[in-house]
Amino acid sequence: MKFAALLALAVGYYIYLGLTYDFATGGIAVALTWSFFVLCTPVADAGFLLDFPLRLLFGVRMIISELAVWALAIILNIATLAFAPQYYETTVVTRLFAQILLYPWPYWGVIVLSALGTFLSVRFGDELMDVLHHRDRSFFHSHHFKHELILVAFFIMVLFGYYRLIASLGIENLMS
Repeated sequence: MKFAALLALAVGYYIYLGLTYDFATGGIAVALTWSFFVLCTPVADAGFLLDFPLRLLFGVRMIISELAVWALAIILNIATLAFAPQYYETTVVTRLFAQILLYPWPYWGVIVLSALGTFLSVRFGDELMDVLHHRDRSFFHSHHFKHELILVAFFIMVLFGYYRLIASLGIENLMS
């Protein structure tokens, strides 16, 4: 259900942008927005469209599919910045994304912190799926669980740093 809701949201957003601009521009803006959520949020939310279904249907570890998602998002942005940077001017999110991409210091810190948070959450999700499928029955009775608590604490620190850096972007100025 969540997958279908996310897919419906993406299609609705594409239709809205297609009617607002044109459907080619709308498609590129949707792809850039998706890549923003991949590269600039510290959880595997945009990758959820692929990671979780691939894990359930084919047993592909979410860390593997998330690496592919990140590679696709990076390639998309390199190509768009090189050949059609004007598409970053279509929405508030894409304008914010352009600011992050074009000013490495300090804003690439958003991408670094997002990568840390995303891959920590995906790793934890993979291990949780293993526990739920009884592949690691001693998970909660081993030292491995203590390691996971340390990862969760690190994830919380990543989120704190991420939100402080995002606040420095001046998002309220981009909205006007």
